[in-house]
Amino acid sequence: MYERLLPLEPSPALLALNNAHAVELSWLEPERFAALVAMAFWAKQVGEADAFLIAMDQDAAYDSPNFLWLRARYERFVYVDRVVVADHARGRGLAQRLYSELFTAAAKAGHACVLCEVNSAPPNLASDRFHLAQGFSEIGSAEIYGGEKTVRYLMRAV
Repeated sequence: MYERLLPLEPSPALLALNNAHAVELSWLEPERFAALVAMAFWAKQVGEADAFLIAMDQDAAYDSPNFLWLRARYERFVYVDRVVVADHARGRGLAQRLYSELFTAAAKAGHACVLCEVNSAPPNLASDRFHLAQGFSEIGSAEIYGGEKTVRYLMRAV
């Protein structure tokens, strides 16, 4: 079944999906979630709350330490701030579809690369495997939030 990607509308269901995965993503309050969507280069969802992806470009007025680390090193890019698939929707290829359409949008807008980060402490092995399969490679690492997390920064050409 081909599931349509829809423009992301900040909803209580999507916020709950995000916050159920706060260890991997980060906890959001409703206002912050709406602000992320408003500043996004690309934000899509599948179903009411099956999956979503939010990505910024280099011009976003975003204060995330990961985004700022990347912006200090790259002049033009698309940054995947968060992608999540609900447990009930796993195995349907939703994350791969979201990324595929993001890569197309980034290329059409003249971007050469898509960047993201994956937690290395605490580890996120499923995300590591997924991003490797999508063609991402490591470009750096950092400790953030006073050493509470360590992340690996990844890049994929589009």
